[in-house]
Amino acid sequence: MALAEGDKAPDFTMAASGGRTASLKAMHGRPFLLYFYPKADTPGCTREACGFQEALPQLSSIGIEVIGVSKDKMKPIEAFAAKYGLRFPLASDEDLAVAKAYGVWVEKSRYGRKYMGVERASFLIDRHGRIARIWPKVKVDGHAAEVLQAARELG
Repeated sequence: MALAEGDKAPDFTMAASGGRTASLKAMHGRPFLLYFYPKADTPGCTREACGFQEALPQLSSIGIEVIGVSKDKMKPIEAFAAKYGLRFPLASDEDLAVAKAYGVWVEKSRYGRKYMGVERASFLIDRHGRIARIWPKVKVDGHAAEVLQAARELG
Protein backbone atom coordinates (compact mmCIF):
# COMPACT_ATOMS: atom_id res chain seq x y z
CA MET A 1 0.00 0.00 0.00
CA ALA A 2 1.51 3.31 -1.06
CA LEU A 3 1.25 6.29 1.24
CA ALA A 4 -0.50 9.44 0.06
CA GLU A 5 -0.58 13.03 1.20
CA GLY A 6 -3.13 13.33 4.00
CA ASP A 7 -2.43 9.82 5.33
CA LYS A 8 -1.44 9.29 8.94
CA ALA A 9 2.34 8.88 9.09
CA PRO A 10 3.41 5.33 9.98
CA ASP A 11 4.77 5.02 13.50
CA PHE A 12 8.52 4.65 14.05
CA THR A 13 11.15 4.56 16.78
CA MET A 14 14.82 4.33 15.81
CA ALA A 15 18.22 4.89 17.35
CA ALA A 16 19.70 8.13 16.02
CA SER A 17 23.02 9.97 15.93
CA GLY A 18 24.27 11.73 19.03
CA GLY A 19 22.73 9.11 21.32
CA ARG A 20 19.25 10.30 20.41
CA THR A 21 16.09 8.38 19.59
CA ALA A 22 13.90 9.42 16.67
CA SER A 23 10.22 8.61 17.02
CA LEU A 24 6.87 9.74 15.69
CA LYS A 25 5.57 10.00 19.26
CA ALA A 26 8.39 12.38 20.27
CA MET A 27 7.54 14.61 17.30
CA HIS A 28 3.84 14.87 18.22
CA GLY A 29 2.65 18.46 17.86
CA ARG A 30 5.68 19.50 15.80
CA PRO A 31 6.01 19.42 12.01
CA PHE A 32 9.10 17.70 10.64
CA LEU A 33 10.79 16.30 7.57
CA LEU A 34 11.53 12.57 7.50
CA TYR A 35 13.91 11.87 4.64
CA PHE A 36 15.28 8.54 3.48
CA TYR A 37 18.71 8.25 1.89
CA PRO A 38 20.43 5.12 0.51
CA LYS A 39 23.86 5.18 2.20
CA ALA A 40 25.83 7.43 4.54
CA ASP A 41 28.87 9.26 3.20
CA THR A 42 28.22 8.62 -0.49
CA PRO A 43 28.25 11.58 -2.92
CA GLY A 44 24.49 12.07 -3.42
CA CYS A 45 23.63 11.39 0.21
CA THR A 46 26.34 13.78 1.38
CA ARG A 47 25.07 16.58 -0.90
CA GLU A 48 21.53 15.98 0.32
CA ALA A 49 22.47 15.96 4.03
CA CYS A 50 24.66 19.05 3.64
CA GLY A 51 21.80 20.79 1.81
CA PHE A 52 19.49 20.15 4.75
CA GLN A 53 22.20 21.22 7.21
CA GLU A 54 22.59 24.47 5.28
CA ALA A 55 18.80 25.02 5.28
CA LEU A 56 18.44 24.02 8.94
CA PRO A 57 18.42 27.59 10.35
CA GLN A 58 15.61 28.58 7.96
CA LEU A 59 13.69 25.36 8.57
CA SER A 60 14.10 25.76 12.34
CA SER A 61 12.91 29.36 12.17
CA ILE A 62 9.55 28.12 10.84
CA GLY A 63 9.40 25.23 13.30
CA ILE A 64 10.45 22.35 11.03
CA GLU A 65 12.79 19.69 12.34
CA VAL A 66 14.71 17.24 10.13
CA ILE A 67 15.32 13.51 10.61
CA GLY A 68 17.40 11.53 8.11
CA VAL A 69 16.96 7.74 7.82
CA SER A 70 19.14 5.06 6.25
CA LYS A 71 19.65 1.33 6.70
CA ASP A 72 23.23 1.94 7.86
CA LYS A 73 24.43 0.80 11.28
CA MET A 74 24.99 3.50 13.91
CA LYS A 75 28.80 3.54 13.63
CA PRO A 76 28.89 4.77 9.98
CA ILE A 77 25.95 7.10 10.69
CA GLU A 78 27.80 8.68 13.63
CA ALA A 79 30.97 9.04 11.50
CA PHE A 80 28.95 10.64 8.68
CA ALA A 81 27.24 13.09 11.05
CA ALA A 82 30.56 14.04 12.66
CA LYS A 83 32.46 14.37 9.37
CA TYR A 84 29.97 16.91 8.00
CA GLY A 85 28.86 18.54 11.26
CA LEU A 86 25.24 17.42 10.81
CA ARG A 87 23.24 18.72 13.77
CA PHE A 88 19.94 17.02 12.97
CA PRO A 89 19.41 13.36 13.90
CA LEU A 90 20.31 10.61 11.47
CA ALA A 91 18.42 7.44 12.34
CA SER A 92 19.35 3.80 11.76
CA ASP A 93 16.68 1.60 10.18
CA GLU A 94 18.81 -1.55 9.98
CA ASP A 95 15.83 -3.90 9.92
CA LEU A 96 14.16 -1.78 7.22
CA ALA A 97 10.86 -1.71 9.14
CA VAL A 98 10.47 2.04 8.70
CA ALA A 99 11.61 2.05 5.05
CA LYS A 100 9.05 -0.65 4.30
CA ALA A 101 6.28 1.15 6.22
CA TYR A 102 6.95 4.32 4.18
CA GLY A 103 7.19 2.37 0.91
CA VAL A 104 10.79 3.32 0.13
CA TRP A 105 12.33 -0.19 0.19
CA VAL A 106 11.97 -0.86 -3.52
CA GLU A 107 13.38 -2.74 -6.46
CA LYS A 108 16.01 -0.62 -8.18
CA SER A 109 17.96 -1.11 -11.37
CA ARG A 110 21.50 -0.08 -12.22
CA TYR A 111 23.19 -1.00 -15.48
CA GLY A 112 20.47 -3.59 -16.08
CA ARG A 113 21.00 -5.27 -12.71
CA LYS A 114 17.96 -5.37 -10.42
CA TYR A 115 18.35 -5.20 -6.64
CA MET A 116 16.47 -4.03 -3.55
CA GLY A 117 17.40 -0.70 -2.03
CA VAL A 118 16.21 2.45 -0.30
CA GLU A 119 14.62 4.95 -2.65
CA ARG A 120 15.64 8.52 -1.90
CA ALA A 121 12.37 10.07 -0.71
CA SER A 122 11.15 12.75 1.69
CA PHE A 123 7.99 13.11 3.76
CA LEU A 124 6.89 16.42 5.29
CA ILE A 125 4.78 15.50 8.30
CA ASP A 126 2.48 18.05 9.93
CA ARG A 127 2.00 18.69 13.65
CA HIS A 128 -0.94 16.25 13.68
CA GLY A 129 1.18 13.35 12.41
CA ARG A 130 -0.28 13.44 8.89
CA ILE A 131 1.76 13.42 5.70
CA ALA A 132 1.53 16.90 4.22
CA ARG A 133 3.87 16.36 1.28
CA ILE A 134 5.73 13.47 -0.35
CA TRP A 135 8.74 13.70 -2.65
CA PRO A 136 9.38 10.29 -4.23
CA LYS A 137 12.58 9.57 -6.19
CA VAL A 138 14.22 12.77 -4.98
CA LYS A 139 16.74 14.57 -7.15
CA VAL A 140 19.26 15.97 -4.65
CA ASP A 141 20.08 19.31 -6.26
CA GLY A 142 17.55 21.92 -5.14
CA HIS A 143 15.64 19.52 -2.91
CA ALA A 144 16.31 21.37 0.37
CA ALA A 145 14.94 24.55 -1.22
CA GLU A 146 11.80 22.67 -2.37
CA VAL A 147 11.27 21.35 1.15
CA LEU A 148 11.76 24.81 2.64
CA GLN A 149 9.15 26.28 0.26
CA ALA A 150 6.63 23.52 1.05
CA ALA A 151 7.30 23.93 4.78
CA ARG A 152 6.59 27.65 4.56
CA GLU A 153 3.29 26.87 2.83
CA LEU A 154 2.45 24.36 5.58
CA GLY A 155 2.36 27.30 7.95
